Amino acid sequence: MSVAVGNRRTRELLLNLTAREVKGRYKRTALGNLWSLINPIATMAIYTVVFGVFMRVQIEPSRTGLHVFALWLMCALIPWGFFAAAISGGLTSVVANANLVKKVFFPREVLVASTVFALDVTTAIELGVLATALLLFGNMVLPWLPMALVLLLLLTGFALGIALMLAVANVYFRDTEHFAAILLQIWLYATPIIYPMEYVVRAQESLNGWLAQWDLSFPLVGLWELNPMYHFTNAFRSIFYDTVWPSGEDMLWCVGSAVVALVIGVRVFRRFEPRLAEEL
Repeated sequence: MSVAVGNRRTRELLLNLTAREVKGRYKRTALGNLWSLINPIATMAIYTVVFGVFMRVQIEPSRTGLHVFALWLMCALIPWGFFAAAISGGLTSVVANANLVKKVFFPREVLVASTVFALDVTTAIELGVLATALLLFGNMVLPWLPMALVLLLLLTGFALGIALMLAVANVYFRDTEHFAAILLQIWLYATPIIYPMEYVVRAQESLNGWLAQWDLSFPLVGLWELNPMYHFTNAFRSIFYDTVWPSGEDMLWCVGSAVVALVIGVRVFRRFEPRLAEEL
């Protein structure tokens, strides 16, 4: 009975902290929750102008004939934005609530989880706006929205697992958040979000052509495909832009990455959780 009560109280605490994060994200701002739409739209506009207009990144038309760089970009940029924000916010959540951690005993992982779950709300809204835009351009994405929620759930597990590990690291080593910011920048450009995977294929062909004089080759495409976010963004593009099922390989990577990251993240966090209060 005490375990059930404890679990119920933990769930209530998680819900309350998540609601607090959602309400407080744009508190005291003139535009309020509209910023959850303005930020991704502004980012889309910047990347579209820089990469779609000036650098003329070429993309293939979708299966339905859709050929709009901005929409192609947003199909991957929205899940990436969620992931980056979840990592950045989750890893600082324990340190940011140091006074609460020191004074009250509760499962500290709910601090990280509430930060990540609050971002699910804004991301779901952004995906809804994207779906509306795609409908206006003729892409019937409504049947694919349940699959989008499944992918968002898997991405949440992947991001939460990493955030739990980094949150512990940030308690012991405060430079973690600065290293993470640099890593996320590198990770963004190492993921085919603002450019198609075909560019990596061409780069590999050019590189191997140069290395051939020494009878060498380098599996650049294989290296890119080891990136879990490549498979997540590819899966989101499949259902929204191409309106097809994600490939089996992409889904296997998404499920596997979420499970492995979450299991390791929870174990690492609980291993160091008893000492968090004194380290803070």
